[in-house]
Amino acid sequence: MTPLTTTAAVAAFCEQIQGQPFVAVDTEFMRETTYWPKLCLIQAATPSAEAVIDPLAPDIDLSPFLELMADPSIEKVFHAARQDVEIFSNLGAIPTPLFDTQIAGMAAGFGEQIAYDALVRQMLKIDLDKSSRFTDWARRPLSDAQLMYAAADVTHLARLYPMLRGRLEDTGRLAWVTEEMRAMTDPALYDVEPENAWKRLRPRRHTAKYLSVFRAVAAWRERTAQARDQPRGRILKDEAIDELATQTPLDAESLDRLRSVPKGFSGSRFGPELLEAIREAVKNADTYAPTVTRNSAPASPSAGAVVELLKVLLKARAEDADVASKLIATVSDLEKIANDDNADTPALQGWRREAFGEDALRLKHGELALVLDGTRVRVVEVRRTPKPA
Repeated sequence: MTPLTTTAAVAAFCEQIQGQPFVAVDTEFMRETTYWPKLCLIQAATPSAEAVIDPLAPDIDLSPFLELMADPSIEKVFHAARQDVEIFSNLGAIPTPLFDTQIAGMAAGFGEQIAYDALVRQMLKIDLDKSSRFTDWARRPLSDAQLMYAAADVTHLARLYPMLRGRLEDTGRLAWVTEEMRAMTDPALYDVEPENAWKRLRPRRHTAKYLSVFRAVAAWRERTAQARDQPRGRILKDEAIDELATQTPLDAESLDRLRSVPKGFSGSRFGPELLEAIREAVKNADTYAPTVTRNSAPASPSAGAVVELLKVLLKARAEDADVASKLIATVSDLEKIANDDNADTPALQGWRREAFGEDALRLKHGELALVLDGTRVRVVEVRRTPKPA
C-alpha cells in the first residue's frame, strides 16, 4: 500500500468519497514525551475506497481532509474516539457527526469498553494481526506490513459499522449512542485554554485564596507544558497543585519545603515564574478565584450504604438490559443520587433515568427491594401492609 503524501492526492481521495454516508477513520500518533500529540498517520475507509495519509510528508496540507471531518452530511466512525477527536480538534475540525463503535458496543451488549480487536473478532469472526501494535509511527519509511496493519483498522471498521448500527436500531438504542456522541463532540471537552485547566482537576477546598492559587498554578503549568511541548506531569504533578494551593508558598524557602514539589524546584527556571503566579493569585484572590458549584444538600449519614445498594441495582439493571453498566451510571452518579433525589447527574436524565434512575430513587425510598435468586439478583416491588384504621 502506498500512502498519500501530497495535498493533491488527499484532495482527490476526499473528492472520491464525497456522497458516501460514512467514513471510518483512525489515527496513529505519538505523545509519550510531548504535550501536543504528534499525528503520524490518518487512515480512512468507506465501503468503496480506502487510503492512508502521511501527515509527516513534506509540504502536505490536510485541509481537504479536515473539511471532510467537518462535513455534516458524512458520519465519521471511530473506535474509542476520544484521543482521535482531540487531535482533530487541535487541528481545527471536530469530526461531526460522530459514531464511536466502542460506546456503541457498550450499548449493544459487548461489555465494558470493548477493545477493537475483540469487537472485530465477535462481529466479523476475524482475528487481527497485532504484530505492528508498538510501531514507532514517526519513523520513515514505513514498511508495507506497517501500512497494511494501519489500513486494516479502518477496513474492518467500515464493514463492522453498518452491522453495529443496525443492531442498535433494532433494539431501539441508537438514540442512546447519539446522545453520547453529542457530549463527545462538545468543544469544551477539548479546551486547552490555560485559564480553564483547573476544571480538569478536583479542588478540595472552597476558600477564595485556595481556589485562586489552584487556578493560577494549573494555568501556569498548562502554559509551560504547551510552550515546552512536554507532558503536564513532567512540569508538575497534579497532587502538587493541591498542596501549593493549600500552603501558598510565597518564597523559595517555603516552596522547597513542600513534599510534592521536586527537590531544588525553586532554583530552576520554573521556580520564580511559579512563585510570581502564586503571589498574583493571592493578591487578587477575590476576583480571580473560580466559582465552584457545591452540593447544597448536606451529606446523608446513610449515603454510603445507599451507594452500595445502588451498585447492586445498577449491575442487575445492566444485566437485564444487556448493556455495560458504565454507560448507564458511574460511582460518582450513584453518590449524587444517594445524597439528593434531584441531583444534576446524567443517570437521572433521558434514557438513563428510564433504564435505571427511576428505579434507583424507588430503591432509595423503600419501594423496591433486591432479592438474591440463586446467583442472580432480582428487583421486586415492596408490598406495604396498610396501617390499621
